[in-house]
Amino acid sequence: MNTAPVMFNIKQMREKKNSYRTYHDQVEHLIQVGVSLSGEKNIDRLLEIIVEDACKLTNADAGTLYIMSDDETELKFAIVQNNSLDIHMGGSAGTITWPNVKLKNKDGRENKANVSAYVAIFGKTINIHDVYNVDGFNFEGTKQFDKKTGYRSKSMLVTPLRNHENEIIGVLQLLNALDPATGEIINFSPESQKIILSLASQAAVALSNSHLIHDLESLFELFIKTIATTLDERSPYTSGHIRRVAELTTVIAKKINETRQGCFADVKFSDDQMRELRMAAWLHDMGKITTPQYLLDKKTKLQTVHDRIHEVKTRLKLIKKDYVTAVQSEKKDLPASKVLRSAEAEMKALDKEYQFLREVNKGEEFMSDEKIARIKDIAQREFCMDGEIRPLLSEEEVYNLCVRRGTLNEEERNIINNHALVTHKILSGLPFPKKLRHVGDYASAHHENIDGSGYPFGLKGDEIPLQSRIIAIADVFEALTAKDRPHRKAMTLSEAFNIMESMVRDNHIDKDLFEFFIKEKIYADYAKRELMLQQIDV
Repeated sequence: MNTAPVMFNIKQMREKKNSYRTYHDQVEHLIQVGVSLSGEKNIDRLLEIIVEDACKLTNADAGTLYIMSDDETELKFAIVQNNSLDIHMGGSAGTITWPNVKLKNKDGRENKANVSAYVAIFGKTINIHDVYNVDGFNFEGTKQFDKKTGYRSKSMLVTPLRNHENEIIGVLQLLNALDPATGEIINFSPESQKIILSLASQAAVALSNSHLIHDLESLFELFIKTIATTLDERSPYTSGHIRRVAELTTVIAKKINETRQGCFADVKFSDDQMRELRMAAWLHDMGKITTPQYLLDKKTKLQTVHDRIHEVKTRLKLIKKDYVTAVQSEKKDLPASKVLRSAEAEMKALDKEYQFLREVNKGEEFMSDEKIARIKDIAQREFCMDGEIRPLLSEEEVYNLCVRRGTLNEEERNIINNHALVTHKILSGLPFPKKLRHVGDYASAHHENIDGSGYPFGLKGDEIPLQSRIIAIADVFEALTAKDRPHRKAMTLSEAFNIMESMVRDNHIDKDLFEFFIKEKIYADYAKRELMLQQIDV
């Protein structure tokens, strides 16, 4: 390996656009840096700007930025740059894997030998003329680096970054100030030190603000997910529904961003729009917080607090008993065994009727006119309780058992459908920031139909935001393939696609989105992760 000292190209240094010959030039650029730092929202890029501009302001050849760990026990490498060696690490270049700098030694004493640790501990700025000739600090690691690369580390300026609460949140270390005219290594001047102190102050404020915004956004998203999880957990039959819809929504949107052909080629969701859509998907069932629990859990048509089919069974037993008593009274001279045999046909008929009601109660099959007529006929049977003659089924029970599809009657379905309007009321009352202002609109419109027959507002066609249509596709697919629904078995992929195709034909869900969903096989990874093996038949 070549261990000769690195020679700096004097001509390049003279032509270097960002070399500063006067203190005035440095101050002018420092002002520009302040504007740049305050406007940068990407934390990785912000960290890079701090080091890049620090090097430009002081004509430093290299710079390292350390960030204080959350527990304040060590410094983490954030950015490492060296122009002569063309080294760029950290930030957008990826995570640095070098070991962190401990602020305390194994014996518990402060790590005063490492210059960056010393600055972080005591908050002092250190200006070193030559790291090879200095007392009090251990630069063996630096010397080993020089030996391997042929570099010559010499002048060094190390300063702390303090936030608005005067806490040290990081350390900026600059290496090898260069003479702009000759390219030779020189000391960091008192003027450069003042400039870097000012830059460090601005950088700390910008970094703190950026972290604060990032932490608030993360907290906001986590809070939203917590609310959604709580809603999911209200019912054992919908646990995970919101999470699955949100994840599937995000996958569809990402796939749209990636496509370069078809009707979505020109659609591109920004990072803020992706976050807005993701939040809307997590909150799309927010209104169910007001939906009665028994409706969320309604497994059968006769279920309220409990399944009333058991009451029907008890009534049929009473009818059997009354029938046997009546037969015995009419044929009192016959043995009981013969009386029972004579009633056997009627008993079997009652058992068949109960079995029919039990199956109908599940709501798994569509109710034909013949089945509805049979229910009404069975309802006319009578039983005696407390001396009162009553019909086997009440009008309310007949009404529920005659529901054509599923377990919910019209009034109950309207109550559940109202969750979309409640979602809009709740979310429209929240002061979302401008870049998230459509969360409520997108979330509440996922039950709107393309033909205008949906709810809560009867939006039609392009009146329905694309984001809402994406959530709708995810919501329908998840509901059809979910293996935890109380009133029906989990559908296979082909069964789900057939139903979704019929919804496209009926102009309920977006045709282009559904075709994109199938063509790009967006369902594939989801199916492997969330469905049972026997459901995956495509």
